[in-house]
Amino acid sequence: MIRQPERLLEVSSVRFPAVNVDRSVGAKPTASAHKRFSLAAPARRALLRAGLTGAAALGATTALGAAPASASPHNTPTAPTTPSRRRPETPYEALRELAAGNRRWRTFCERHPDESPAVRQSLTSGQHPFAVVLGCIDSRVPPELVFDQGLGDLFTVRSAGEVLDEAVLGSIAYGPLELDTPLIMVLGHQSCGAVTAAVEADESGERLPAHIQYLADQIAPNIDHTKEGAARIDATIDANVRAIRSRLAAEPDLAARIADGRLAVVGARYELTTQRVHRIC
Repeated sequence: MIRQPERLLEVSSVRFPAVNVDRSVGAKPTASAHKRFSLAAPARRALLRAGLTGAAALGATTALGAAPASASPHNTPTAPTTPSRRRPETPYEALRELAAGNRRWRTFCERHPDESPAVRQSLTSGQHPFAVVLGCIDSRVPPELVFDQGLGDLFTVRSAGEVLDEAVLGSIAYGPLELDTPLIMVLGHQSCGAVTAAVEADESGERLPAHIQYLADQIAPNIDHTKEGAARIDATIDANVRAIRSRLAAEPDLAARIADGRLAVVGARYELTTQRVHRIC
């Protein structure tokens, strides 16, 4: 029987001493988007799979500062080689790994896994991330860092305020539908600039510049008008995560996987002041 991940990020609720306020310092973020989507035809999905996971994709572009393919790893600094980790295969296992990684992050015990030459080489033939994380564009909340994960571990999709649109929905669906990724996490965060902008625009009636107004329009239905001031912004951050989680869980192709236990869609929030991720129910 597949264990349900209903309560899992409670693994990360263990209290630790407060540390390093530097991580809580930074600029505010921006905002996000939302619509309906239909999945691509099988032939198109097969082409996408080949493009995203095949070795040809790695050769299509050259990274800035990258060494030539023939360069020996002995000539360049690398992270210590570590044994391959067992990939989480169920929603419960995926949540448990994210909780453990966040605990390492906030206690300054990061392992920076899956960066060794052997791992990099193995990823030229394919990828099997164990979670999709939909997060904000905020520079202070990079999923690979706050969950202490490495290459090939996460699909990260980022839009301001976690707003959904066709491209975001398709990117999220790709992991579960094409590579059997068992977990989708919608990750909001403390002091979200996109949510703040949406709340302030709602209160003032002011139009925001260009496409930023679109983001505010998508967040607006989730504004918690039962609160005032900073409490309204804070409550709306959580309400926005819940709404996006519900929207994803209602998508027919994803819902079928949720029903049979192959997939879970969860909401969570990152606190800038403590670096802790906790579940939003």
